[in-house]
Amino acid sequence: MSVTSLYNSKDFFLVSLPQNVEPANGSNATSFFESDLYNGICYTANFQLPIFKIGSLDELVTESEELARIDNSTEQIVGKIIELSQSTEESKSHKTLSIDHQSLPEFLTNFKWDAKKFKLDKSIQELINDINSDTVQLDTYLKATAQSYSTAKQQLQQSERKKNGDLSVKSLYNVVGKDDFITDSEYLTTALVVVPLSQRKQFLNHYETLCENVVPRSATSLAEDSEYVLFNVHLFKKSLHKFQQACRENKYIPRDFSYSEDLVETSKKEYEDSVRVEHQLKQSLSRLIKYSYSDCFINWIHIKCLRVFVESVLRYGLPPVFNTKIIAVPSKFKSKCKNDLVENFGYLGGNAFAKDLKTGKIKTDDTSLHEYASLVDTQYEPFVLYSIEL
Repeated sequence: MSVTSLYNSKDFFLVSLPQNVEPANGSNATSFFESDLYNGICYTANFQLPIFKIGSLDELVTESEELARIDNSTEQIVGKIIELSQSTEESKSHKTLSIDHQSLPEFLTNFKWDAKKFKLDKSIQELINDINSDTVQLDTYLKATAQSYSTAKQQLQQSERKKNGDLSVKSLYNVVGKDDFITDSEYLTTALVVVPLSQRKQFLNHYETLCENVVPRSATSLAEDSEYVLFNVHLFKKSLHKFQQACRENKYIPRDFSYSEDLVETSKKEYEDSVRVEHQLKQSLSRLIKYSYSDCFINWIHIKCLRVFVESVLRYGLPPVFNTKIIAVPSKFKSKCKNDLVENFGYLGGNAFAKDLKTGKIKTDDTSLHEYASLVDTQYEPFVLYSIEL
């Protein structure tokens, strides 16, 4: 696989083998990974494993189980960040998001343990706790920020609906004026009614009789859109509620609106504030998505690194020196590349992955698995092998 195709890869294998192991095809491991693995279509790089502090066998088994769980949960968090990024239209593809100022494939093929952040003088369990705690904190803060943005977005949508919706729902502060209302009378008031265009004539013919105390010929058309027309009607204050109820019974829409200069200014400010808050929170969320994605992805690969180390010690024993590779695999050849790996290194699984004498292919026998291997992985492979999908 060329370097160019590396940057288009979204599937990777993380493989760990004993230091001096050779493939079954008769070549050496270096030649196999450089040119023989499925006809050389895969891009392979060394994956650097630090030497971690090793505890007891029981501790390793416990850590293995915990790493499997955290590996899965961290991958889910990374996936949710990708979904959030796409839903906020920050990126059509999460692969445009950088990881520590590198592309995803670059980061994977040049991975180095961050010893400044996750110090190697700590035990494996302490490192697991530190990495997971950092990931959970990032996830919690991102969720809270996303919820705040979602609320602000909903409030803006409501404000825009009030500003730009039809006359039955939109705010009327920029539709009507002071002269459209009776504001200085002890007994009279003004009602606003939204009437479907098809019922305009009907309304004008009988609005005076909807209830008592309606001022004759007081209805005036103030505005209309493609569906409705807005009327004001003057009447006695004591009849306002009866008039509004009668309007509802006739499928007209009374609008509760009492004109005041303060209300007009307040409505304008509410809309401007909702626009400003939504924009600010979107910018904050955008920055946090990029930061959280980078850090959570880095944490995920650090968990993978720990998991590979622990599994390798459980499988291959001490000293903890292993031949570990990161392999970029073309998606459509993923299963074939894995089969090629198993064909050449399946013998490491012992009787559980013996060759079929008739076909020459590797066959599995779950009953022959190593005592601890069955505890370590539910889907047992003959050597340490994990898949990473971007």
